[in-house]
Parts: sequence; structure tokens; C-alpha cells
Amino acid sequence: MGEQVNGSSDGHKTPEQLAAEIAAQREQLSHTVDELAAKLDVKSQARRKVADLRGAATTDSGTPRPEVLAAAGSLVAMAVVLLLWRRRRTH
Repeated sequence: MGEQVNGSSDGHKTPEQLAAEIAAQREQLSHTVDELAAKLDVKSQARRKVADLRGAATTDSGTPRPEVLAAAGSLVAMAVVLLLWRRRRTH
């Protein structure tokens, strides 16, 4: 039975091994707590989402992308047509 288990011949861990395991578990727990805190931070998530959307809707110079302007123009045109159509039907 000369096998080594966990680095020692009698199956017990050395104080250094235990301390290293505890330190590793603390580090992992710290990362887990940080990840959970980030998921629960609604304001931060909203800011990130706004920044992502703003980045997707604007060019590097900060001007709106042409396709975004075209989509907005289409929505405005559809709203005007809908209002005119409703007004025409009621008169």
C-alpha cells in the first residue's frame, strides 16, 4: 500500500495542500459572487444594452447609419399613411 493519495503516503493532505485548496476555492467563490452581482445589477445591464444598441445604430463618427435612417423614415411614412387613411374613412 505504498500509493500516494493527494500528495502524501498516508492519505492525508499537508497543511500547505489544504491552504492551497482553500485559496483556490475562495478565488472561485469570489468569481462566482462577482458574476452573480453583475447579473443582478439591472442598471449596469441596461447601460450596456443602450451602449450596444447605440453602437449598432451609429457609425464610428457617431452619425446614424443610413439603414437606421431609412427604417425610421419608413416608420414615419407608414404612420402618416395610416393617419391619413383613418381620417379619410371617418369623413
